[in-house]
Amino acid sequence: MSSKLSVSRPQRLGWLAGGALVSVLGAMLIAPTIAPALAQDTTQVTKDHTLSVTGTGIVQVKPDTADVTVGVTTQRDTAAAAAGDAANVMDAVIKAIKALGVDDKDIQTSSLSLNGVYDYSNNTPRLTGYQAVNQVTVTVRDITKTGAVIDAATGAGATDVNSITFRLDDQTAAEASAREQAVLSARAKADTMAKAAGVTITGVISIAETSSPVPTPMYYDSAKAAGVAMDQAPTPVQGGTIDLTVMVSVVYSIP
Repeated sequence: MSSKLSVSRPQRLGWLAGGALVSVLGAMLIAPTIAPALAQDTTQVTKDHTLSVTGTGIVQVKPDTADVTVGVTTQRDTAAAAAGDAANVMDAVIKAIKALGVDDKDIQTSSLSLNGVYDYSNNTPRLTGYQAVNQVTVTVRDITKTGAVIDAATGAGATDVNSITFRLDDQTAAEASAREQAVLSARAKADTMAKAAGVTITGVISIAETSSPVPTPMYYDSAKAAGVAMDQAPTPVQGGTIDLTVMVSVVYSIP
């Protein structure tokens, strides 16, 4: 005798309702995982709509401070003689510079060395003596005395005048002006590019300064400087002007 499984209509309706409920719950569980992905994709598209440019601001100013490096180089048969003579001459150089009104805090030793001198004419190097180098960097806050400092140093026995760097003692205001010009320059470039592309700038995403002002050094020949001092003629030193340059990188948002 065969048996049949029969299901009443209410039971089948209950199963259908239960299946629908499971489907709804599944959709609710899956939806939160889909939404962030969609939002992330939308954000990515927005980030891609940017315009990146660089701007440069240059301010020309007259320096009010000079950094002068002067030194003594001596070569003697022994290390003690070379170092001792260099020290004696440098002592006289520093005294001569201080006599012009330069403070102790504005005179700093920048290089001090003692090395053997060798003759390489034969296959085997031969020690022939010792060379001592003693250098100081002088900050001249009255820029009109720069030439006088050089003359005083060489007159007291300095053999090297390595460099003169002109700068502003306080560059804050000049840097701010150059920075403002750099940002305006960047915006002008961005406006031109946006107009050509048929879009409008809607905001600024980021601004970064990519370079800062650096003083420009002027180099003098030490032999010429010493020769001028020996002739008792003042060394002409012209501060001229220096350029303070600031560069910025700006990222703008566009539709």
